[in-house]
Amino acid sequence: MSIRTILFDLDGTLIDTNELIIASFSHTIEQYGDRPYEREEILSFIGPPLVESLRKINPDHVEEMIETYRKHNVEHHQDYVRAYDGVVDTVKRLKEEGYQLGIVTTKMRDTVHMGLELTDLDGLFETIVTLDDVDHAKPHPEPIAKALNHLDAKASQSLMVGDNTHDIEAGKNAGTKTAGVAWTVKGRKVLDDLNPDFMLENMSDLIEITGG
Repeated sequence: MSIRTILFDLDGTLIDTNELIIASFSHTIEQYGDRPYEREEILSFIGPPLVESLRKINPDHVEEMIETYRKHNVEHHQDYVRAYDGVVDTVKRLKEEGYQLGIVTTKMRDTVHMGLELTDLDGLFETIVTLDDVDHAKPHPEPIAKALNHLDAKASQSLMVGDNTHDIEAGKNAGTKTAGVAWTVKGRKVLDDLNPDFMLENMSDLIEITGG
């Protein structure tokens, strides 16, 4: 396998922020929603840019909702966030073996760095493309194309790893190989249905896939 560059989604892929995200949405919905939302409904908000999800809850108060969501998210970040099993060791090994590593996320840059620092992943990625850096979020290919351009990498020699349909679709749209993660909070079938090139049971599976 001629993979030389690996791009990762962040939330739900490298670090477990699911319960933090759900708690922050619940907190915001309590103040601005017209009714309580079930957990399954909130899960559908994980993946797309925050503004898109909040607009569905109350289109008249999006800016206030963003502020409420982010305040809760930052204040409770340390209580919830951790790296998934095998992630830190695998990423460090891949870096040691000379792979180009990057993150492509729909999060804002400040909270990306908070998560990386908290989980001992800070400084391991050569490029980080956030929502601040693009005009079009995943599944549009722009974020992946921008990361590959930063790394002077070829799509045909790259792999996009993610937990959401947006990640797999973005990888396909950008011409990379794709890998889903079986620990996605939405259930692996959602990703299996998109036929990614690989499905990871643990992040360490990347070592075998890349021949490391």
